[in-house]
Amino acid sequence: MKNHDVQVFVNDQFLNWDPQNRVKVRIVSARAYHSLFMHNMCIRPTPEELENFGTPDFTIYNAGQFPCNRYTHYMTSSTSIDLNLARREMVILGTQYAGEMKKGLFSVMHYLMPKRQILSLHSGCNMGKDGDVALFFGLSGTGKTTLSTDHNRYLIGDDEHCWGDNGVSNIEGGCYAKCIDLSREKEPDIWNAIKFGAVLENVVFDEHTREVDYSDKSVTENTRAAYPIEYIPNAKIPCVGPHPKNVILLACDAFGVLPPVSKLNLAQTMYHFISGYTALVAGTEDGIKEPTATFSACFGAAFIMLHPTKYAAMLAEKMQKHGATGWLVNTGWSGGSYGCGSRIKLPYTRKIIDAIHSGSLLNANYKKTDVFGVEIPTEVEGVPSEILDPENTVSFPSL
Repeated sequence: MKNHDVQVFVNDQFLNWDPQNRVKVRIVSARAYHSLFMHNMCIRPTPEELENFGTPDFTIYNAGQFPCNRYTHYMTSSTSIDLNLARREMVILGTQYAGEMKKGLFSVMHYLMPKRQILSLHSGCNMGKDGDVALFFGLSGTGKTTLSTDHNRYLIGDDEHCWGDNGVSNIEGGCYAKCIDLSREKEPDIWNAIKFGAVLENVVFDEHTREVDYSDKSVTENTRAAYPIEYIPNAKIPCVGPHPKNVILLACDAFGVLPPVSKLNLAQTMYHFISGYTALVAGTEDGIKEPTATFSACFGAAFIMLHPTKYAAMLAEKMQKHGATGWLVNTGWSGGSYGCGSRIKLPYTRKIIDAIHSGSLLNANYKKTDVFGVEIPTEVEGVPSEILDPENTVSFPSL
């Protein structure tokens, strides 16, 4: 191959908005698409910072168009994503999915940050006008993005955060939003963020008019948009905030057992954080006909590098030190399981989240459940009281 046929794209960027714990990354890729994706997703240095960038802390070599040799020892396919912490390098072969770079670096942060006594978290994060910060944890389909995107609050980040001595900081400089069935009416912020510079993945568009059909899932249901966080009007730049007041664990319970909201003590928060529970319902994944319980430790089992209890103990320690409250919010079914009860209405869940943010839910009257021993409020403004306790809504067949 002649030299002028070879093009390599290199960009130097940062991870973590906390200046004292910033990590320098270099992305070397064979495709401009991958370079632009990471330009959007990482923190973009100023011209002066770029000038004095120096040696990166970590380097990604993305040759995803080139397959790896599957006859090599331990290889089981033509795709490999190799991470070497000692050499501080990552090599991608045989896949052009841009998310491998984003999530690969997240795994690196899950290793590096706890060594500095900084907790790395797979969570959304927003902040109220008075500086009250909330963390949102939840697996796919639980409403993490929907509930952390709030016009009345500042967005610190949608997916990856650190909690250190100075408070919280976003690891990334961009958002990676699902855009299946995206509409201007339902999610105007994300809709407006998809403009020149944003990257769309797996979407279908008209080649003549270049108009995107967000409802078309013929490639995959997991269509995505990657854009710089400053494309969101209420983003807080720099993406840092004080210590969180509330830690919200979201679960879509398809069995109608979990209350719409319950207050957790520290031990319960650790238990539910390590469990990382939600239910997959029909339509979320191929082959799912009946609701299936699923668990992902720390709500991000694919990325954690240390034992789950390490992250859970750090979370409890930071919550105790800074007086944060843990909450378990069920965005799934009430009045019975899937096919029998009904999905808790989004406006009710929003009212619950609003009451957590305002602090009014802390002052509610509570009763303790027999099984998990969690505390259920007897009333939440704007939410029918009868749905707050699952025992009121489930009718058990007579034996």
